[in-house]
Amino acid sequence: MISILVSAACLSRLIAQNGPAPERITINGQVVTAVITGNDTLYVADLEDVSVTSKRHFNSKDEYALYQRYRRYANKVYPYAVDAIRIFRELEEITNTMKPREQRKHIRRLQKELKDQFEDPLKNLSRTQGRILVHMIEKELDTPMYFLIKDLRNGFTAGYWNTAGKLYGYNLRKGYIIGEDPILDIVLEDFDISHK
Repeated sequence: MISILVSAACLSRLIAQNGPAPERITINGQVVTAVITGNDTLYVADLEDVSVTSKRHFNSKDEYALYQRYRRYANKVYPYAVDAIRIFRELEEITNTMKPREQRKHIRRLQKELKDQFEDPLKNLSRTQGRILVHMIEKELDTPMYFLIKDLRNGFTAGYWNTAGKLYGYNLRKGYIIGEDPILDIVLEDFDISHK
């Protein structure tokens, strides 16, 4: 795999120095980018994000099984985390210019819309899946969930959800701490949920 990446990098450098520039051509009805030199055509792939990770070494079969379970759960909650980050960032932009009273009204209206859309799927998550979802959001925003809720709603609501979280063994004030669960850290490294 590494040799392919090195070869591609060398080839792209060689083309950039000496060869023709990539051009857009149509092949079988699809528009692709290619470099054409003489009788040769080199297709240029436009890959967005590619994650290359090394083989993981675990101390026991139990650790590997936990890793596999966390990966499955993270794959399940990943779309919700991406939506949450996107909605949060858009809300920040929209409410930035609003007065506090307008912000509260807008947030209440948005909450009612989102409740209809996400309440049922999120209720069906297991405790571990919910914890992974919260950790994904906290890791991306670098803020404990308690303070996110407090900023968006109020301190009473944040306190209520913190108390509810404690019943299930999760402190919303504490937030995501790297190193607390090394297996989960490995899993979360593989997921990019940033909103650009």
